[in-house]
Amino acid sequence: MNGERNRAQVRQSRFPVFLFAVIFGVLVLMSGIHEGLIVGMDKLKAGDLVQIVVPIVYWLLVAGGVTLYIRRQMKKTYETPMQMLAKAAGKVAHGDFSVFVPTINTPDKYDYLDVMIMDFNTMVEELGSMETLKTDFFSNVSHEFKTPLAVICNNAQLLEKEENLEEKQKESVQSILRSARRLSDLIMNMLKLNKLEKQTIQPMPEAYDLCRQLCECALQFEDRWESKEIEFDVDMEERRMILADPGLLELVWTNLLSNAIKFTPSGGKVTLTEFSDGQSVTVSVRDTGCGMDETTKNHIFDKFYQGDSSHSTEGNGLGLALAKRILELAEGEISVDSTVGMGSTFTVKMPLNLDRDAHNKEEP
Repeated sequence: MNGERNRAQVRQSRFPVFLFAVIFGVLVLMSGIHEGLIVGMDKLKAGDLVQIVVPIVYWLLVAGGVTLYIRRQMKKTYETPMQMLAKAAGKVAHGDFSVFVPTINTPDKYDYLDVMIMDFNTMVEELGSMETLKTDFFSNVSHEFKTPLAVICNNAQLLEKEENLEEKQKESVQSILRSARRLSDLIMNMLKLNKLEKQTIQPMPEAYDLCRQLCECALQFEDRWESKEIEFDVDMEERRMILADPGLLELVWTNLLSNAIKFTPSGGKVTLTEFSDGQSVTVSVRDTGCGMDETTKNHIFDKFYQGDSSHSTEGNGLGLALAKRILELAEGEISVDSTVGMGSTFTVKMPLNLDRDAHNKEEP
């Protein structure tokens, strides 16, 4: 009840009535001074040009002063607080729940905008608590699943080696193994993403040949693209040194290549491209698969989101979220361009950072 009463007692206007009274009084006073100028110039027998120019200049100064004052009041009253709130909302939209927006007035002078800011801070605090709870849940559950899952996999592998199994029994064992491995991949990705988001995994950058790494990652999928008769085209430099964490970036490339081959139908084409401009390097993976609509593109980097349900048994919806987080830590960015029925192109852009590495080596 007290909270509701306090909210009802806050000021409902950010422009008090006396402010308009002051502006009105100033304009009336300025009008009186104008009349005084006219009478004074007439008594002094000023020339016609002076009697025309002086009032014009006078009213230009008055208009300029009033305009600047109103502009200052508008900026102080609305623009600055709303820009501050908009900036904080943008941070929250990108997952930063540590933001706090201070109120404009002291508690005894709160108005409706102060109440809105307090509600915003409360909302962010609740969202942060929910995100922490969710992250801790993922981490704890994932750890608890690892041991029993390893037992299931080991026993299923032992059963698979039995020679006296019937055909249906073999199929059942293979199904158990596939499901267990898929669940194992899900748990590993959840743990990796959780550690990356908490920054308990710190990138260990080193200078290495990106082109060689891309080739090695692509060769891991050679059997898959050959079995689907996919044309795999590569266009890259002979050598491109970058400063990054090779272990983390390998997860990015394998995920993009795996998705491209998975979603490309038999007889389709996958293209891996790499080029640099001296400051940054760009890697793109293009396929001729089913493509994505706007809704899918807007959520494709969300955790557990899978746009194409027909392939849901082949993934867990964490790969692209993991890739995005890795690239954020590497000061890179990833984008997607896709058309339904035409295929998709994922583009990664990263700084080379080699100048910084050379500078660090020069330091004693």
